[in-house]
Amino acid sequence: MASQILSRVSTFLFRIIRCGLVVLLLALNSIAAEPVAAPKTDPTVAAPKEGSQKFFKMHESFLQRGKEGPIGVLFLGDSITEGWGKAPEVWNQFYGKYQPANFGIGGDRTEHVLWRIENGELDGIKPKVVVLMIGTNNSATHTAEQIGAADRKIVEEIRAKLPDSKVLLLAIFPRGPRKLADGGFDDGVERMKRIDAVNVDLAKLDDGKTVRFLNINEKFLVDGKIPDDVMPDQLHPNAKGYQIWAEAVQPLLDEMMK
Repeated sequence: MASQILSRVSTFLFRIIRCGLVVLLLALNSIAAEPVAAPKTDPTVAAPKEGSQKFFKMHESFLQRGKEGPIGVLFLGDSITEGWGKAPEVWNQFYGKYQPANFGIGGDRTEHVLWRIENGELDGIKPKVVVLMIGTNNSATHTAEQIGAADRKIVEEIRAKLPDSKVLLLAIFPRGPRKLADGGFDDGVERMKRIDAVNVDLAKLDDGKTVRFLNINEKFLVDGKIPDDVMPDQLHPNAKGYQIWAEAVQPLLDEMMK
């Protein structure tokens, strides 16, 4: 009798342990299968755009441009800056006399521009003015404070590398809600709130001499909205948009180039 009771107890305990192990294994599998969010990058720490052949190819072309001849005015930024290629007539009309160079790369964030600076793009050149605008691509993942700190660091590094150059720091351009593949819209309104806060912060960097800040965002707006005939995708200017940019910036740029 005692042996039967002991056998039943042993069987019962074995089943409990076995069930516990099954539950534990299922839990571990669930944890392992759960997607892990990628760590958010620090926008103030230089980083290359890993996996982008275009990024490294363009970086090399900028290094080569610096060796080919003098640069009087340098434009530094992301796709909005790179996009000057859409309006070559406007570029040549306003900047051709200044021996210009365009160091804009689509998709760049602040950490990418920092990496490019730290990896030689400003070495061996002496532009009178660096026109800088960067940060819109950070606005989806970083706070206004983080973006402002990153832009401040970029300005500091430009000044350290090019002590005889001036910086024309542009407010990050406006952006509107952009259509998504599913027919909806992105969080352009919320991103613009962060961008507006960044621009307020960046204005404080204007010292009236070596760093000048200019906000031309109102030039792109009609009744507070971006017209499609200026930025068809609510982010990137077309030729008309670049004409507006050039005309708005020219008086201050001419002054800084003297």
